[in-house]
Amino acid sequence: MTGIELTPEIPVSEVRELGVRAEGAGFETIYSSCHYNNRDPFAALALLADATEDVRLGPGVANPYEVHPVRLASQVATLDEHSGGRAVCGLGAGDRSTLRNLGVERERPLRRVLETMQVARELWAGERVSHDGTFAATDAGLNYAEEVSEVPVHVGAQGPHMLRMAAKHADGVLFNASHPRDVAWANERVAEGLAERPESRGDFEFAVFASVSVAEEREAAREAARPPVAFIAGGAADPVLERHGIDVEAASEVGAAVERGDFREAFAGVTDAMIDAFSVAGTPADVTERAAALREHADTVVCGSPLGPDRATAIELLGETLC
Repeated sequence: MTGIELTPEIPVSEVRELGVRAEGAGFETIYSSCHYNNRDPFAALALLADATEDVRLGPGVANPYEVHPVRLASQVATLDEHSGGRAVCGLGAGDRSTLRNLGVERERPLRRVLETMQVARELWAGERVSHDGTFAATDAGLNYAEEVSEVPVHVGAQGPHMLRMAAKHADGVLFNASHPRDVAWANERVAEGLAERPESRGDFEFAVFASVSVAEEREAAREAARPPVAFIAGGAADPVLERHGIDVEAASEVGAAVERGDFREAFAGVTDAMIDAFSVAGTPADVTERAAALREHADTVVCGSPLGPDRATAIELLGETLC
């Protein structure tokens, strides 16, 4: 199974057109990324539900800080109803720096995600819920004619504790990485969680959420990968940087430039080693080779932004090579 992320940094009508193209190219899941400074992902997903037939649809990933978890569960239930049962819920703790823009402290992220998932499942099953934990709800329920309890929850994770929690409790994990070394490490953490997974939870899907940039010209693809790589490298933990032989000070300078909004300097500070470590960038042949290496450790690959210097062309190229 191959998925794709369509970022609503463009009008949602354009997201819809790209989604139609993605389904035609053979992608089986479409995620719409969730950041307050982009268009609303659920508006984009509603249009995608109308314009597509079989592809799974979901936020990738929504966080239960800027939206109350009960409200988030209702949004996903609405999508599932509107799409005829095609919703998948991508759920994560959110980006710390982005949440800080909203005056939100990302406290106890693992617990918040776990509690949100558990409460959402109860709500989707038609139950009324009272909860007092990292958030509160009193006698909350959803006024839907039918239950939506089969919506799979895929947890966005990077750290070892969130990976293990996802493997134990969720239906899948979306691991944000682009290099086989990182995915091999994550696979070990997932295995630890699966060892404690109740049999009643059913199957589990390990998806790599990779930053992909593809074009017929290798350098054009790599150049287009600079913006997302700057954000990833600038926020990467020292052990991750050291795993790839990336200079910690250089990555710190990129991160500092991102923090102060000097994106030109941040993008210019991205090195070839950073692009190699934190993206899948190159020709269709390059992407095919890297995707095969990622799939040695995971079940599936989700192609995340930027996709390439031209999104529509990139979708066609990725469909031909990966789907």
